Amino acid sequence: MFQPDTDSTNRTSALSATELFKIKDVRIGDYTMKAWFVAPYPEEYTQQPQLYICEFCFKYMASDYIAGRHKLKCAMKHPPGDEIYREGAISIFEVDGRKNKATDDVPYHNQMYCQNLCLIAKMFLDHKTLYYDVEPFLFYIMTEVDEDGCHFVGYFSKEKCSAMNYNVSCILTLPCYQRKGYGQYLIDFSYLLTKREGKTGTPERPLSDLGLLSYRSYWRSVLFRELRKVDEATSVEELSARTSLTPDDIIACLQLNDMLFKDKITGRYQIDIHDQTLEEHAKKMAQKNYIQIVPEKLTWTPFVLSKERLASITGEATHQVK
Repeated sequence: MFQPDTDSTNRTSALSATELFKIKDVRIGDYTMKAWFVAPYPEEYTQQPQLYICEFCFKYMASDYIAGRHKLKCAMKHPPGDEIYREGAISIFEVDGRKNKATDDVPYHNQMYCQNLCLIAKMFLDHKTLYYDVEPFLFYIMTEVDEDGCHFVGYFSKEKCSAMNYNVSCILTLPCYQRKGYGQYLIDFSYLLTKREGKTGTPERPLSDLGLLSYRSYWRSVLFRELRKVDEATSVEELSARTSLTPDDIIACLQLNDMLFKDKITGRYQIDIHDQTLEEHAKKMAQKNYIQIVPEKLTWTPFVLSKERLASITGEATHQVK
């Protein structure tokens, strides 16, 4: 779980932390999953072999009895934010990490909800480092809806103000919902928001091994779909404008799939479209029959920061003109 360290003191403390962390399983709703990595829960909770988490408010508990009592009393049935997308049983909510006022309808403030969400993510993402400083982020919570409420499936977060045009800071699909196409669904949704903003976007690095595979698969599917529509010469810039993928990600994807080559005469790079490869990929995706985003179902306007909030996030001072 921990990276090797030449410093013996650091290595000893890392081993001690692993030994102290006894959580092997985590139960969220009706699912029990193995905890992959150490998350910094309070010590009294890390001494239990199984952690219990409410699937609606993300409150963590040390026993099945306490979790059962909480389930009877928990007033939350959906994330404490705005529902911005609903299609069939899939619902996605936008939660602002800065808002922290509880209401009669949602007696649980956003900041604590987002912090607890980050702790859940840490158990499944090795590179996850953000737990408590959630104010600069927006969280997009994907749920499955039934008569009992909105059941947590996964999420992604993004900075309210990203100097690097990152459209995702962290992304997770719970292990119990993986291999259903939900990871690709979340990635696709992040790019739908980027399109609405009129920008191009890319995920924050470094990506986990699983995250890198997921993004490479998504970029390939999007580019292959666009290239199947091409009747004449196209460019990386045109593909970027149509997909909201950055030129760098498009070039990397084309190179990885042997579809970009350098003309020996002109010295310029050209896209080499393999029609058979595109058709085979389209058939493979059709067989998987993954659920698809319906853009018309999105009810959302891009987040806008005031000058004061922008300055506080970027660390710049504001000056009044007199």
